[in-house]
Amino acid sequence: MPADALFVGWGEVARGREQLALEVFQEAVAFWGGHQRDGRIESFEPVLLRPHGGDLNGFFLVRGPRAALGDIVDSPEFVRLTSRVNAVVAGSGVIPAFVGDGVDEVMGTFGEVAQGLPQS
Repeated sequence: MPADALFVGWGEVARGREQLALEVFQEAVAFWGGHQRDGRIESFEPVLLRPHGGDLNGFFLVRGPRAALGDIVDSPEFVRLTSRVNAVVAGSGVIPAFVGDGVDEVMGTFGEVAQGLPQS
């Protein structure tokens, strides 16, 4: 089964909410850490980006089984955390992602589709 992931990204911190944003970030680390300790996810990695002129300032890459990730995203705890995130940063989002063997699977499908298309 392909390894699945969530890309949980965020943008700029709202001015005047920097301290609260730090607290919410720590809540998110504890949230994902708890799911990792409980075996619901395989791992998570927080990533902070250097200023680059874009809207994305950081993200968590959360790896785990597709069903478990779906259950987590649908949970009241995740909805609450996401609401708190949205109160302190711009442009937050949660995107299902393919990692590991899932990349090979998706690229294999892409290759099959590409073979049936006219090439310029």
